Amino acid sequence: MSASESVLPPDRLAPLVDADTQRQAARLAQGAFARVFRLSVAETERVRHKGVEELRAELSQWAASAADGEARALRLALLLTGMDQWGLAWSQAFGLVAIPGLSELVGALRTGLDATQEARFLRHFEDLGAAEENAIDFKVELRRGLHLALWHSSIATESRDEALRLAGHLGSQLLALTRAMPVAGWRLVADALAFIQIRCLADGLAAEGVGQEATQALFGALARELPAEQRDLVMAHAARAVIAWQQASRGPTQVH
Repeated sequence: MSASESVLPPDRLAPLVDADTQRQAARLAQGAFARVFRLSVAETERVRHKGVEELRAELSQWAASAADGEARALRLALLLTGMDQWGLAWSQAFGLVAIPGLSELVGALRTGLDATQEARFLRHFEDLGAAEENAIDFKVELRRGLHLALWHSSIATESRDEALRLAGHLGSQLLALTRAMPVAGWRLVADALAFIQIRCLADGLAAEGVGQEATQALFGALARELPAEQRDLVMAHAARAVIAWQQASRGPTQVH
């Protein structure tokens, strides 16, 4: 079966947490990471502890609002997986040794679990990595946010070396994704490239200078490093998504 014909099996976690809830979990994890990161780098220890406790209460309440114990455990696993991936990506990209607020938040979310809840959480945490189709809508939303954030970081810096380094790190992340997710990975890469192009067109980003060079370097590296079949699929899929966005943004054609 070629990559273009590959289809993921059904998401076996969807009966517990549907697609909309999975996407919500990814957005909550992204927002929580952004808050604990700011608390870790810009606030005093007292303010950080207070902010982490507020976040713990918010996230715990969201997880606890699920219908049963299994769904609550999976919601918590999604949140912690998402925050962990954000922390790992940011630590690798920016050479961070530790993000204190993140460690405190993750620990606080697990501290209140009893033995049964902990066992359920660990089982679902492992489920997420056991098959790429498990919680696929969560994974797509999570990676989209991560990839765009890394790209924004690469074009926001005035240092050419830093911009190219961050673009290279993003490229490595995208290539690794095609290996970790052999069926759906190329679609996530195409999704990232499409969203980057749409942001450039919609907001005039990376139109010149260092940002443009970093973005061109990213696209060029992927074109070189992806296997030919994957490269063609990625570029064609991204191009179709951009064209669809352009057509939608122009609105319905008037017929007189």
